Amino acid sequence: MTGTFPTSLVPHPTEDPVSGVITVLLATDLGLLRGALVSLLSRHEDIDVVAAPECGDQVLRMALQTRPDVVVIEVDMYSGASLTVIGELRRQLPDCQIVALAEAKPAELVRRLLATDVLCAIDKNAPTPRLVEAIRGAAQGQLVVDTSLAVAALSADANPLTPREVDVLRVAAGGATGPEIAKRLYLSPGTVRNYLSNVISKTGARTRTDAIRIARDAGWV
Repeated sequence: MTGTFPTSLVPHPTEDPVSGVITVLLATDLGLLRGALVSLLSRHEDIDVVAAPECGDQVLRMALQTRPDVVVIEVDMYSGASLTVIGELRRQLPDCQIVALAEAKPAELVRRLLATDVLCAIDKNAPTPRLVEAIRGAAQGQLVVDTSLAVAALSADANPLTPREVDVLRVAAGGATGPEIAKRLYLSPGTVRNYLSNVISKTGARTRTDAIRIARDAGWV
């Protein structure tokens, strides 16, 4: 698998593989299914689930408290929030490996996910044995990436929007008006109009709403 990856998408394996029991923090938004998944994982003698929070700010806090060998985290494929958490985990807990549960769309977000240096990324609908395999692989410093995610990352279209255009569109996606966007981003109303016009043109959209939909589907915002 690694031979087909661009250098920027090849994670850096751990130099200190785990021996013995693998401590795991499981972060998902699966509700009742999260408890069932914890129970299934705990049946394996070499896996100890030390925490099971919902996705969000508490993931990093609990990871810093428990210092797990592996963090399993569900990625919201229509938000960059999960990628921010993963980035902070990689920065503050460099010895902790990440197993990301993701979907193959949007492709750009999959590409960004793999670029965060996660060691393992599997389909969130994969059966439990596949997750167990990924956890064990991550603990040993092995690259485990589902083919569907690898293909999506390699086929992702480049984001045509500038960082500032992304900022404007992201605020617009929250329902803000032009003047509200200008105030929030410290821009003039005319500059905001120009940015939105550029976004509509670059995405091939007809309206601002259409541009937001296209950008979200592509994983650009």
